[in-house]
Amino acid sequence: MNHDLAYIHPEAKIGKNVKIEAFAWIDKNVEIGDGTWIGPNATIMEGARIGTNCKVFPGAVVSGIPPDLKFKGEETTAEIGDNTILRECVTVNRGTASKGKTIVGNNCLLMAYVHVGHDCVLGNNIIISNSTNVAGEIIIDDFAIISGDVQIHQFVHIGGHVMISGGSLVRKDIPPYITVAHEPVSYVSVNSVGLRRRGFSNETIAQIQDIYREIFVKEQNVTQALNYIETELNQSPERDYILDFIKTSERGIVRGYNGA
Repeated sequence: MNHDLAYIHPEAKIGKNVKIEAFAWIDKNVEIGDGTWIGPNATIMEGARIGTNCKVFPGAVVSGIPPDLKFKGEETTAEIGDNTILRECVTVNRGTASKGKTIVGNNCLLMAYVHVGHDCVLGNNIIISNSTNVAGEIIIDDFAIISGDVQIHQFVHIGGHVMISGGSLVRKDIPPYITVAHEPVSYVSVNSVGLRRRGFSNETIAQIQDIYREIFVKEQNVTQALNYIETELNQSPERDYILDFIKTSERGIVRGYNGA
């Protein structure tokens, strides 16, 4: 049941068993999936696509116009996957002509005051803690965990199963399966605790550790490390993911911590 004090545009498409609380505002060209809860004072703007069984807490704004001077009012979307939670005052901007959409995947948790900029693509099962800012056109792969007060530069790519320490300034791409911290943000270790929690075998984790030992610990450049990994280490999905990520990185990857 929707509260009498909520505003719902007559052209909005609202699924079954959706609950919209008082003073929520639902614009035209909005779609909300079955079983979703829209909290009081949440604002769902034109172009929002919200999946099933989501929770949008008070003060959140989904599909706000992007603060990009190149934006000319083109029809774009902000798409939120199923079972995703947007806590208080989260903002997710809609896309621009660059990609046409901003995507937040399934089973994600965006904590209070998180901002997701235009044309970002966030995968599934991602957790972003309070007051983290994700600038425009950033890609974050599945199962990444980003701590609070992290600032991420536009166009950065963050790999899957990454753990980013609170307060980090992220200017470079972060390859999958690692933890990063310090300033400038740098490799700390393989995220072995997170990987074990998600069912990775000890053998797989050991191979990932061998790979990053070549990249971050040994005294060789990245090209030399990648050549060794590709020719000397056994093929696996994890190895190939790391190789492809680094080879296609446009901003360059974070480096090992030198203790300075």
